[in-house]
Amino acid sequence: MQYNFDEVIDRRGTGSSKWHYSDDTIPLWVADMDFKAAPPILDAIEQVVQHGILGYTKPTEALYEAIIGWHGSRYDLALNKENILFSPGVVPSLALILNVFTEVGDAVLINDPIYAPFMSKVEQNGRTLVTSALKKDEGKYRLDLADIEAKIIEHDVKLYLLCNPHNPGGRVWTSEELEAFLAICKKHNVAIVSDEIHQDLTLSGHTFTPFLTLAKGYEHKVVSLTSMTKTFNLAGIKGSMIFAKNDELIGRISQQQQLNDEYELNLFAYTAMRSAYEQGDEWLAQALAYIEANIDFAIEFLEAHLPDIKVMRPEASYLIWLDCSAYAQDDQVLYDTLRAAKVELNAGIKYGQEGHLKMRLNVACPRALLTEGLNRIDTALSSGIKSL
Repeated sequence: MQYNFDEVIDRRGTGSSKWHYSDDTIPLWVADMDFKAAPPILDAIEQVVQHGILGYTKPTEALYEAIIGWHGSRYDLALNKENILFSPGVVPSLALILNVFTEVGDAVLINDPIYAPFMSKVEQNGRTLVTSALKKDEGKYRLDLADIEAKIIEHDVKLYLLCNPHNPGGRVWTSEELEAFLAICKKHNVAIVSDEIHQDLTLSGHTFTPFLTLAKGYEHKVVSLTSMTKTFNLAGIKGSMIFAKNDELIGRISQQQQLNDEYELNLFAYTAMRSAYEQGDEWLAQALAYIEANIDFAIEFLEAHLPDIKVMRPEASYLIWLDCSAYAQDDQVLYDTLRAAKVELNAGIKYGQEGHLKMRLNVACPRALLTEGLNRIDTALSSGIKSL
């Protein structure tokens, strides 16, 4: 079946976080897609509704098999039922696992730039936030392993929060990079939580490596987090998974979930998850092809119209990291100028100090919306903000 990703669907007035405007602003910011969800998923949800009874629900054996099959066939990640816990989302899981691996006041290391909740959850839970800036090399980010080790030693770091694939820079860390990073963490007994929610959006020419496939002998210190919601545009249906391959560790996480009473998903989340992993592969393949074409289109547009923007081509996902420092000197002025032009991007400064004068552009939308949004960006930045 051929899916129509060019279809423009009006999301205004639906309670959409992304489309929160009362005017005709184009949202190219928060990481959800403006594509209709895969028909097999919608059909599965419709069947549940038609059944008519929406009672208490638990995960089925078929759901576990779908999860295990998806990750085994795509990533050679061997899982069993006992390795899997469910969670309302990756961010709640981050907060929960902080309480498994650390105590109040302990140091937690993250990269800069990074997905904003990495920072906020560490600080809100009373931990000490330590950052290691990513290095930019040949137009993409790399882990600064020397700095990471120095920060671990200096601050007695207990936990490292890794984002793979990286948000906002779009890097898919290679197995060699991850192995070198793992060796440092092993040397200093640092636990690792790997947020892998963008794994299924890895783009052509790149290979995603689940961290747990490298962690043999260190499984008691490694947890991976992932979800079908980013992959299949189901963010409004809360649901994610926690993977750990050490019995004692999975028991500790489960116990913490019981304390917080956040170990169950709702009926629709279980249904959507199973359908996505059983029947969503063709939709995903077509969505990725469309996204890659949009990435090419956006980069070509920016090179032609705003050549001083430094574009970081993503290796995964539909988010493009833009260095707009040639066009502005102030983060708020940059953001406000684009909003005044009725286009919204994510302000890079929200992702850490390395995000200064950068913006995050979401291209997971019909080409017509993307084209109009890019034209508005061009108008805004070509009109004189560079002189500020």
